[in-house]
Amino acid sequence: MKKNTIIGFCLALVLAIISVFFEKIIPVEFIGASVIALILGILLNSKLDLASNYQSGFKFTSKYILRAAIILLGGTMNIGLIMSIGKMSLSIIIFTLGAAFLFANVTRKYFGVNWRLANMVAAGNGICGGSAIAAMSPVIDAKDSEVAFAMSSTFLFDVAMILLFPLMGHLLGMSDVAFGLWTGTAVNDTSSVVAAGYAFSEAAGDFATTVKLTRTLSIIPTVLIFTYLSAKKQVSDTSNKVSVIKLFPWFILGFIALAIFNSVGIIPVKWVSPIKNLSKFLMVVSLASIGLNTHFEDMKEIGLKPMIFGILTAIVVIIVALIVIYAMGLMA
Repeated sequence: MKKNTIIGFCLALVLAIISVFFEKIIPVEFIGASVIALILGILLNSKLDLASNYQSGFKFTSKYILRAAIILLGGTMNIGLIMSIGKMSLSIIIFTLGAAFLFANVTRKYFGVNWRLANMVAAGNGICGGSAIAAMSPVIDAKDSEVAFAMSSTFLFDVAMILLFPLMGHLLGMSDVAFGLWTGTAVNDTSSVVAAGYAFSEAAGDFATTVKLTRTLSIIPTVLIFTYLSAKKQVSDTSNKVSVIKLFPWFILGFIALAIFNSVGIIPVKWVSPIKNLSKFLMVVSLASIGLNTHFEDMKEIGLKPMIFGILTAIVVIIVALIVIYAMGLMA
C-alpha cells in the first residue's frame, strides 16, 4: 500500500475519532458522528485541498472500509425476530420504497438530477438514510460529491421531521402503533427514528425502532437490483461486455451471512453490541473519507433543484406511508 494511501486512511480515522468525541458533547441527539465527520471532512478539504495529495487513501477508505461496515451491520440483525414483529409493516415498506424510486426516476430530469444521485436519494428516503446511500454508492459507481449531497439532503429532512412528526402524530390522533409504523417507515436515519418515536411515547418509540430494523433489511434486494441495473446501463453505454461477477456486491453476501449467524445464535449475544459499535465507527470513518474527498464547489455544481428534489421525495414517502396506514385501519 502506498504512503499517501495510508496517510489518507489515517486522516479519515483521526477525523472519525474527533467526530465521535463531538457527538458525545453536542447536546443534540439526532446529529450523529457520521454527519459530523462528513461536514468536517468537506470543510477541511475545501480549506486545505487534502484530496489532491491523499485521494487514493480517501477512495480506499470510502470503498473498502465502508463495505466492512455494511458487512458488520448484518451481525446486528436478527431476521426471525424482525420478520415476526415486522409483518404489519411489510406492506407499508413495499409501498413507500416503490413510491420513492418511482417518483425519483419519473421526476429526476425535471430537477436536473442524474440517475445515480436520484436513486441514492430514493434509497436514503425509502430505506434507511446514510446506510442505504452508503450501500448503494459502490454498486452504481457514485461520485463522492453525489454521496455527500444525498447524505446532506436526507439529514436536513430528518432534522425537520424529528421536530414535526410527534406534533403531526398528536394532531392526527394517531395511536402508539400507528405512529410507530409511520415513523419507522417514513423517517430515515435510525437515531432520528428513535428520537421522533420516543418523543411521542415510549411504546411508539419501541415499535418504531423495530419497524426501522425491518426496513433496513430491504438494503439487500435493493442493492442486488441496482447491481443488475448498473450492469445493464454500462452495457448500453459502451460496446464492451461488462462482467456481472466483477460488479456483484460480494459484501452483501457477508451482510446476509452475519445476519443468518446472528439469527441462529452462532454469534454470542454479548458480541452484538461491540459489532454494532464497530460497524457504526467504520461507517463514520468512511463518511469522513467521503467528506475529505469532496469540495463545496462540487456540491454547489449539483445545485439547489436536486435538494428540493430530495425533500419532495421524502414528502412522497411520508404521504404514501400515511395513506397505507389509514387504508389498513391502523390510525387509531
